[in-house]
Amino acid sequence: MSVLVMKFGGTSVANLDRIKRAAKRVGLEVAKGHDVIVIVSAMSGKTNELVGWVNETSPMYDAREYDAVVSSGENVTAGLMALTLQEMDIPARSWQGWQVPLKTNSAHSSARIEEIPTDNLNAKFGEGMRVAVVAGFQGISPEGRITTLGRGGSDTTAVAFAAAFGAVRCDIYTDVDGVYTTDPRVSDKARKLDRIAFEEMLELASLGAKVLQTRSVELAMRYKVRLRVLSSFEEPSDEAGTLVCDEEEIMESNVVSGVAYSRDEAKMTLLSVADRPGIAAAIFGPLSDAGVNVDMIVQNISEDGRTDMTFSCPTDQVRHATKAMEDAKEAGDINFARLDTDTNVAKVSVVGIGMRSHAGVAAKMFKALRDENVNIKVITTSEIKVSVLIDRKYMELAVQALHDAFELEKAGS
Repeated sequence: MSVLVMKFGGTSVANLDRIKRAAKRVGLEVAKGHDVIVIVSAMSGKTNELVGWVNETSPMYDAREYDAVVSSGENVTAGLMALTLQEMDIPARSWQGWQVPLKTNSAHSSARIEEIPTDNLNAKFGEGMRVAVVAGFQGISPEGRITTLGRGGSDTTAVAFAAAFGAVRCDIYTDVDGVYTTDPRVSDKARKLDRIAFEEMLELASLGAKVLQTRSVELAMRYKVRLRVLSSFEEPSDEAGTLVCDEEEIMESNVVSGVAYSRDEAKMTLLSVADRPGIAAAIFGPLSDAGVNVDMIVQNISEDGRTDMTFSCPTDQVRHATKAMEDAKEAGDINFARLDTDTNVAKVSVVGIGMRSHAGVAAKMFKALRDENVNIKVITTSEIKVSVLIDRKYMELAVQALHDAFELEKAGS
């Protein structure tokens, strides 16, 4: 039989009533003839509660025990979902990560999936099991310890199972009904997309859109797993949600598919850096070692052997970035006059595979921002995106202006 993967996020399984609602959706797919692998998150709020207990018990905790505690939330949901399906006379059982087994590396709290053998689940499907309810977010290390996959790990789990089992599709159920051209809370003209290409979704996810976790989209793109994002609170429909798929499956699309934003950005500038071969490596090497996620990078024209180097990073990494630069200066690896930090900026981006074959997207974007008197501090471009750093107070205005400029409320414009 064909395998379908269905993933339910924390809000979709927040209480027993919602678990029953989710189970009914699973039942509909079983009735269509699918064998179903259900990936579940912890009930809404439970993971934060468990993390809080760990921090209160042991601020300098053993990461292996952290994973043992935090992964338990998914185990509870998996058991409750399996029991609910059994009450509906659907042959189902729960599986913890180590039982599958979902094999990971040893990086506790941020483990990477290495292999998902299919023998155990396939054997049970062969014996008459119709639904395998798998605890998301968790696996087992080579040492035999429970591991967790980090933020958004259940999305990644679902896509990995879909790839391993050759699933017809991977449905991600959440509290939103699909992927929109921008955040509907920012623009009331935001339109739900019927389809979006993997590359576009990856850019939107990495640029701040929180519908799907970046790692899960990367995995889906690599293994060509068709993803569908849909709401667990709307009536079931074959046309519901947004399909994330190969570019070839999209007949016609806008030049720009969406506008993304990230509110929590910081701009850091090293002033009067000695301009010499290897200076970029001397700056960004220590930042990488400190775990700083650098995004935009701009180097000014050199004068008299000195230059300025500007980069952006998340605001919660500013302290680590500052220390890395000060330590590098003290060690004599780099020399700069001053480090300026601006934590009142936001990143706004336009994304679309249509940019490859259409000129003038950047010019149109800059004109729209100019017309609203929004000053651009930093610009970066790639084949399918243009991003700018602006004052945070203008972020919502910029998103609305760009959404209007590219007429994203219209389909196929």
